Amino acid sequence: MLKLFKKSKDKIPKSEIITEPKEPKTPPVSKCGKPLQLDNCRWERRLHKELMSLIKEPPPGVTVDTESVQQNLSEWKINIKGFEGTLYEGEDFQLLFKFNNKYPFDSPEVTFIGSNIPVHPHVYSNGHICLSILTEDWSPALSVQSVCLSIASMLSSCREKKRPPDNTLYVKTCNKNPKKTKWWYHDDSV
Repeated sequence: MLKLFKKSKDKIPKSEIITEPKEPKTPPVSKCGKPLQLDNCRWERRLHKELMSLIKEPPPGVTVDTESVQQNLSEWKINIKGFEGTLYEGEDFQLLFKFNNKYPFDSPEVTFIGSNIPVHPHVYSNGHICLSILTEDWSPALSVQSVCLSIASMLSSCREKKRPPDNTLYVKTCNKNPKKTKWWYHDDSV
């Protein structure tokens, strides 16, 4: 509590500032008296569960760069190998998954990174991927594993290595975050 002065010119001398002792803050509790779990804990638990599953039972051709995940749980580097019998056979690609604290209700930001970005009609030369489950068709029921399988399937079904027709313009004008792009999904044949 502060001592009040009638004149605005008067300054409060430091010796006259009186403070009341602060009571220790108690964590918020639910109706039944249990401590409330913060959302940060939930999304981190979900990521940890998915990570363990992906390490123990990865889809064919998919591996996690565990060193990158140890440094930052919200950014994963995942390696994908081109499947045998496809245009990308023997090629190695790397994906960067970025998660926010709204995951799994908000999709991860997923891009190809590194020196070998696949030449594909749905993959831009800056690594952005035009895939509906990464934006408007995302569901909390999806996982990192299902995204990796979708991308591997997209690469496997490709019949011709070529960039999207608007690649040059898009790369020059796009947002750094591909989730901010309003994609137009018009070609499911690739």
